[in-house]
This record gives sequence, C-alpha cells and structure tokens, in this order.
Amino acid sequence: MSKHTISILIFIICFSTTQARAQDATAVKKTTNLALKDTILTPLAYERGKEYTLGGISVTGLKIFSEETVMLYTGLRKGQLLRLPGDKLTSAIKKLYESKQFSDVDVYLAKIDNNVIYLQFDVVELPKLNEVTISGVKKSKAKELKKETELKKGVMITDNLLVTSNNYFKKKYTDKGFLKAKVNIDSKKDTSDLNAVNLSVYIDKGNRIKIKDIIFKGNKALSSKKLRKAMSNTKERFFGRFWKASKYIEDSYRADLEAIIEKYSRMGYRDARIISDKMIWNEDNTINLEIVIEEGRQYYFSDIIYVGNKTYPSEALNRILKIGKGDIYNGAVLKERVSGDGTPTSDDIQSLYHNTGYLFSRVNAVETKVENDSITVEIRIHEDEQATIKNVTVYGNDKTNDHVIYRELRIKPGDLFSRSAILRSIREIGQLGFFDAQIAPDIKPDWQNKTADIDFPLLEKGGSQIELQGGYGGGAFIGTLGLSFNNFSIKNIFKKDAYKPLPTGDGQALSLRLQASRTYSTYSFSFTEPWLGGKKPQSLSFSIYNSNQYQYDYTTGVIDRDQNLKIIGASVGLGKRLQWPDDYFMLSQQLSYQSFNLNNYGFRVGSEFLDNGSLNNLSYGITLSRNSSGPTPIFPTSGSDFSVGLKLTFPYSLFNNKDYSSLELAEKYKWMEYYKISAKGKWYTPFTEKLVLMTSAEGGYLGSYNSEVGATPFERYFVGGDGLAAYQLDGRETIGLRGYENNRLSSTEGGTIYNKFQLELRYSITDKPTASIYTLGFIEAGNSYDNFSEYNPFQLKRSAGLGIRIFMPAFGLLGIDFAHGFDSLPLYNNSPTAPKSGWQTHFIIGRQF
Repeated sequence: MSKHTISILIFIICFSTTQARAQDATAVKKTTNLALKDTILTPLAYERGKEYTLGGISVTGLKIFSEETVMLYTGLRKGQLLRLPGDKLTSAIKKLYESKQFSDVDVYLAKIDNNVIYLQFDVVELPKLNEVTISGVKKSKAKELKKETELKKGVMITDNLLVTSNNYFKKKYTDKGFLKAKVNIDSKKDTSDLNAVNLSVYIDKGNRIKIKDIIFKGNKALSSKKLRKAMSNTKERFFGRFWKASKYIEDSYRADLEAIIEKYSRMGYRDARIISDKMIWNEDNTINLEIVIEEGRQYYFSDIIYVGNKTYPSEALNRILKIGKGDIYNGAVLKERVSGDGTPTSDDIQSLYHNTGYLFSRVNAVETKVENDSITVEIRIHEDEQATIKNVTVYGNDKTNDHVIYRELRIKPGDLFSRSAILRSIREIGQLGFFDAQIAPDIKPDWQNKTADIDFPLLEKGGSQIELQGGYGGGAFIGTLGLSFNNFSIKNIFKKDAYKPLPTGDGQALSLRLQASRTYSTYSFSFTEPWLGGKKPQSLSFSIYNSNQYQYDYTTGVIDRDQNLKIIGASVGLGKRLQWPDDYFMLSQQLSYQSFNLNNYGFRVGSEFLDNGSLNNLSYGITLSRNSSGPTPIFPTSGSDFSVGLKLTFPYSLFNNKDYSSLELAEKYKWMEYYKISAKGKWYTPFTEKLVLMTSAEGGYLGSYNSEVGATPFERYFVGGDGLAAYQLDGRETIGLRGYENNRLSSTEGGTIYNKFQLELRYSITDKPTASIYTLGFIEAGNSYDNFSEYNPFQLKRSAGLGIRIFMPAFGLLGIDFAHGFDSLPLYNNSPTAPKSGWQTHFIIGRQF
C-alpha cells in the first residue's frame, strides 16, 4: 500500500442541508492546502487503506451542542479501528446529517501518533425555530395553520422544511379555489437566543377563482352536458349552486378526467382518450377548462368463452355474468361480474368459487379477438382444489368469553372455505354489540396443504349501559333511569373475583329500569339468556314489573293521586332461530299476565267510564321476524328487518254464556279479551359506504271477538312525537311521528288502528368505538284511527326534518330532531283554517327511531 502526503484535509464528505441530498452524499478527497478557522496545521502523512486506532475526536463550530453529544450522534468510539478512507467514517457523517441538527459537516485529520489517529469535526449547527407569525389571514386561521405544519418551536430550520411548509400553505388555498395564492416565508435571527430564528409567513390568498365554462371538443357520442355530469367534483359556475362549489382542485380534476373515460368505457368506447386539456384564464378572473376527446369507435360483445370451468357449467356462469352476445361492450361491468365490485354483497363469478371452497381459484377475463367492432372475451378459470378451514381464532376479547363469540361464527375448523360465511360471521359478531364495528378477519392461506387459518381481531367496547331517557309528553316530563348489562354472566354471580364491577362475559342481558313522570311511575326487571343450554340459538327471557298511574286532568293540569291505576305483571318468552327459509328468521313466543287495580281511575269506553275494579290480562303472543340488516345495529348499511306478530287472549265471551250487553264494565273486562295484529318492516339501501336510505312501513290493528264486548280500553295505539314509551305497562304502544306533540295524533282513549311510513337518509360521520355519529334527513307520515269505519290509509299526518344521532357505549343513543308537521291535530277535525303543527324539537336519550 503506497503512502501519500496531503495537506490538513484528508477528505471532506459534503451533504446538502436537505434530507434527500444528505442520503445521496458522497465523499470528496481534497489535496489542496486549506485553513481550518485561524489555525494552519502541518501536513500529515497516512497510509491509504490502512486501519488506524481512533484516539479521540474534537469538534469545532459548536454553539449549543457538546463534543460528547456530537460523538454520540456519529456512533464512533475511542479505541475502535478505522480505515482511511472507509465506510465507518462515511456512516458517521451520514448519521450527523440524519440527526437533522447540522447543515454542514467536514472531517479533518488532526494528528497521527504511530497507528493512532485523532479526528476533528467542523460542523455548522442548524438554527432552531423560536417563533412563527402568520399574517394575511384571520387570527383563528393562522392558529389552525400553525398546528397543521411542522413549524413548531424548537424545530431545526432546514431548506427542506421551508420549502415543504411553503408548498403546504399554498396548496391549502389552491385546493379551496384560490389559484393565485402566494406565500412568502422570511427568516430573521432571534437575538435573544444563541442559535435561533423567527419566521414570518405572509399569505396572500387572492380571490377565489371560479370555473366559468367546461368546454369539450371532439365528443359526438356523448353530449357535453352528460360529460359535465360525469365530473362529480369539478363544476361550472352558475347562480344558485350551493351544494358543490365551482372551484378548481388539481387532484379532483384529474380524477374527473378519469371518470369521463370511465363513462365512455361503460358505453363501449374502450379506445376513448383525452388528447389534451388546458386551463384558459378569462378577463373577469375566472377560468375555462378545455378538454379535447378522441372517442374512437363503439364496441360490442361477441362470443364469451369459458375455459377451465369443471365445477360449474357455462350456463350457470352466464346467469351470474348477465352479458350476452351483441351487448354494448362494458369493460367495467365485465370486471365487476367476473371478480367483484368490492362490496360484501357482490354477485360475481369469483365470489361463487370463493363461497364454495375454492379459495385458491383464479378467474380472469381476457380479450382474445377484436374484429371490427366486436370483441371476443375468454373467461379463464383455474379452479384448483377446494380449501378447508384449519384454525379459527378470536382475540382481543378481554371481557367476553370465547364461547359467546365462537357460537355466532358461521365457520368452523374442517368446513370448506366460504367468503359468504366469513361475511356473515362478521355481521353476527357486530350484532352482539360488544365489539367495534370495524372487524377485518386475517385470512392466512396455506397453498401447499390447501387450507386456511382465519383470525378475528376484535376491539371490545362497553357492553353495559346507564340508560338515561328523557322527553316531554302528556303535560309532563318523562324520565327513565336504567341499568342495562348486556354482557352479563349469571353463573358467576356468586364469585367475588368476577365483579368488575359486575360479572360479565356470557352475553346475557340483565335490565333494571325506573320510569317516572308527574303522572305515573314504573319499575321493571328483566333477564334474557340468548343461548338456552348453550348448544342452540334459542332464547329464554322473563320479566316482572309494577306500575302506578295517577289521574291527570288535561284541562286544569291537576294530578289526583287518590285516583290511581296499579299494575303488576310478569312474562316469560321463548325464541328460536329458524333454519328455514333461512337462518335470519326468528320465531318468538311469549306468555304474559297482568293484574289491573283501578281506584277511581277513569277509562272512557264509548259513552261510559270504567273507573273501579280488578281486571286481568292473560295473553299469548307469537312473532315471526327476519333481520338481515347489518353489519352493526347502530348504523346498518344493508339488509332488512321485518316482523309480523299476533297477540291474543282466550275468547271468554264466546264460551261463558254471559249476557255482556247488561254487564257492568268492571265485570265485562274482568278477564280482558282481544287480538292484535302487527306488521313492521325496514329496508336499508346503501348509496355509498356512508350514505344509506332507510325505508320503513308499519301498522297495527286491535280487534275484538264479540261486538258486545268491543275493543278493550287497554292495549291501544298512541301516535305522535318522539315515541317514548309512556304508560307502556298497560299494554299501550307509543308510535313516534316527529313534527307533532307526543300522543296527540290519537284520541284520548287511544286508537285501535294505526299505520306509518317513513323515509330516512342517513350519513355516517364517524364509527369509532368511543362514539358513532350520523346525521339524518327524513320524511314520514302516519295516523291513528279509533275504529275500522274511520280507517283511511291515505288520510295521513305528514312531517319532515333533520336530526343527528350520537351513540356512546356507556349511555346508548342520544339524538335531537328538528321536525316540521305539515298538518293540524285531530281535535281540529281537519278544518282548512286549523293551525298546522309546525316546528317541533324532539330530544331523545336512549331511544332510536
């Protein structure tokens, strides 16, 4: 190895002050005599490529940092071997730059003592930011901008930081349509600190630039109007547009250009392309966008050939593809029906295979022949072997026991892989209400053994709730305080260690509720076991309750507690999940008994009053329901929920040979008899992932077996208002219809028939575990009728409005609605001069419409 004599500088590795240039820096060897500060060092001789022992490091140029700190950044240590030149020294200098504390780093050979060398680092420290001021915008906006950027006190000022901050500020305003926005950033040394600077940012956003015209050239097949409609984010200016601003945003504009090509593609113009697009400035400070299009020719499907399909015949695959010879060529639809549209309900060929075990199958559509305007498509299918599920694992459930989750899964080890079964499992876990809605299973395929492991990561949320429910109706405030434990474990009720604060984990529901107002108070206890015996999805529930209701004079507002109605009741119910027609169906049965004690408490029955007596209500109810909505009960985005029910008593009057026309009311209703038929349905139609339309229809009818007995004074329907269940223990049903006062759309006695229709457009703002929030707009109509002769399904009370819902696990659902009732109350007998209900505010806690 030859020796070289050099001046004081052995080599210098220079880097830019920006991080990108720092990573690309290279070593540069100097052979000229240079001065280091004010000191001239004697030229030193070293052996190139030889390893030396590092004897020490000195640092010059420091203002804030110590030599020990610099040495720590370099990673070098006294006594280690260094090759001159070598990678270790190069790496040390890179580390200094990567620390983002220095703008320049030079390395000198200060001394050689036999095989020991001493290095000198000459550094220039980056200044730190002390204060930043932003002018040209409002103070509140300036404060917001400071938070959004990296210009924080103490940050080291680099050229890259200044450039990125300048670009960020400018883009912030150009994205809002201020295309001529200007930003200047000036730095000034802070004399109060050793190595600090202050930054002054001046923003001149200018005027918002509107898009005056969007001009298309070359388009013949599609009109300019249709093409503008395809651009969902870039719109022309016109008077009255408030839902979408006519501003130019580069990223959105580029996405809209792709949407134009997508529009052409769906109409068979697969060769369509945008030749050019440009922005033209107008004298009135607006812009025109000129887009030149080459449409090409329109294509059609020719033959569609399936290759490799052994499990499913071509006819079966054609029923899913729904594309025939001669149809306009649509590449996007072809792709969606072959490999899916990305939604859980996608009906496509690939999903067909994935739903029947063919996890490792591949389905591709290939254009094999283009002749004139016809395209032959070959759908190539590689089926492979069916895959089985090896392991299914759930984790993240610290409170909920594993068996509660596993029993809801539609996939088990040893089953054939099924995409639809996995999606159904996600829904069932979400319906429990114990976990965050965002459940994303981790599928781990084993190609060699044709198996798959599936992990379900879960994020647990509170299963118990403190129920606070409030509203105003019937001349009084109605309040509810309840404790709902929706993940209770009764088997651990005698185990001290299980109280955290109560035994949980088995998915049982335990509820204690107190509901009260000036006119009544109720107490209730209920318990539900959703999997009786733990083997099958059949539920057992029971409840007991007590209620005291006091006579209220609506004309004077006086409450007489000596006139009261006492109700004691109990019920037991059984529910079973059916397998036919599918396992979304549930059959529920309930047997209930109520004892009524009236003490000068009046119920109007026709022209008479029932005010004293002891009455009994023994009834049987059966309900068939189907609920496929999901994936979560808080904000369902698909599926439906409907039920039909029948509740009835024994027809005593048909067998006891009593003359009911001459009986007193207390004797006539000593054992109440009636039947009730009800039907409810909700359908959820998603427009986007966050925008969902809920359509609802419901109705009910209360009938009697004997005309001499007539309809019971209990079990009536009360329509109007927020739908809070006042007096629910006398069997009455309260049906909310916003825009009207509580219960005011029914007569004082309550109706025997009602119907209601509703459209509600919901938009999800957030679905985080801590809180789910969505807004809604609605229109609804409904009414209550005293008897069948008055029933007119088209004589409805209408309303519309806006609202918001916030769901927090600890308190349930909170909401507020602003609704306008377009019709008058029934007491005005539909007089054309009667005042309309007008605006009503409904505040709801713990109740969902």
